[in-house]
Amino acid sequence: MTLRVFVHVQHLLGIGHLKRTMLIARALGRAGHKVLLASGGTPVSVFEYDGFELVQLPSVRAADARFSGLVDRHGAAIDESFQTSRREALLRLFESFRPDVLMIETFPFGRRQLRFELVPLLESAANVCPRPLIVSSIRDVLQEKRDPERLREQVRLVREYFDRVMVHGDPSFLRLEESFRLAHEIDDRVTYTGYVCDEPARYRPSLDPKDRGQVLVSAGSGAVGQALLEAAMQAKAESRLGRRTWRILVGSTVSAEVLTDLARNAPAGVIVERARPDFPALLGACSVSISQGGYNTVTDVLRAKAKAVIVPFRGAGETEQALRAERLAARGLVTMVEEAELNGRRLAEAVDAASAGKGPSQAELNLDGASRSASLIESWSSERP
Repeated sequence: MTLRVFVHVQHLLGIGHLKRTMLIARALGRAGHKVLLASGGTPVSVFEYDGFELVQLPSVRAADARFSGLVDRHGAAIDESFQTSRREALLRLFESFRPDVLMIETFPFGRRQLRFELVPLLESAANVCPRPLIVSSIRDVLQEKRDPERLREQVRLVREYFDRVMVHGDPSFLRLEESFRLAHEIDDRVTYTGYVCDEPARYRPSLDPKDRGQVLVSAGSGAVGQALLEAAMQAKAESRLGRRTWRILVGSTVSAEVLTDLARNAPAGVIVERARPDFPALLGACSVSISQGGYNTVTDVLRAKAKAVIVPFRGAGETEQALRAERLAARGLVTMVEEAELNGRRLAEAVDAASAGKGPSQAELNLDGASRSASLIESWSSERP
């Protein structure tokens, strides 16, 4: 049975949400299904959008790292007119596609600022005959919410609209209730898929000898990683791996001015360039990876079995990266450095420790989340009347 799958995703700061959703869309497309992915974030050219159709909605992004509001591609706060226009475009797209499955990334566990379009989208789906299967797609760790009313609202929306909740993680490592304390109230709809990674072949080390054995530094595509990149340049001279090439990859949403400044200040033996599509292969060939603790970077590290230093982002009350990094470090899979401790000397010490350690070579986590997500959607759809 060929399914028509409509997917909504919105990345606001980095591009991790888009990458994870894109990999699931690709897995569905390669399984023979027709997939339309509606992306509401800033366009990203570093990915290969094969196996599905990508439609770019009028883009919005977070105004700052505190997610204080939404702005358009020009940096202006979005107003009611913008919301109306984008909502109508999204609903027209959904109605013309006539899907068998609606998959929404993160909502209702986040993206509350998009209620202006996501609640109408859910209402439209709920009133279509035949009604599509409605699935929420979330990462392994949710941002902790302390407001009990907000938590109750999330449970209510799940029970009112969603048939299934796919958690893209491994319950033997992290369970949903560790970051969402009302998980027991939606337990009948929750299924773990395993972690979503690229296919193993993309992590094979480059055959180019100059790419092997490097220290690979990345900070995702958010605007919050510049301090990590600068600390890495300082750490090179103090690390036992200082004679090796250190390659610093700057995220696609970081400004050209910041990229130019980093390149200008780079010491000898440091390459500064934009993030590359072959990042998985570079990761597979590196001696040590230095990065933040976002979902996609961590899953890439695990899939590539790379020795790694993780500096989790804790700004603006963020808890997601820290919980994941702490759990990885406790298992000896990565070396963790606290953001508050970050400087060249501390990072150099961590690089040397990671280089001497075993790394994640023996990690026994489920990393087949993309194909498993596609299989689950097929199975759930076949069970429907």
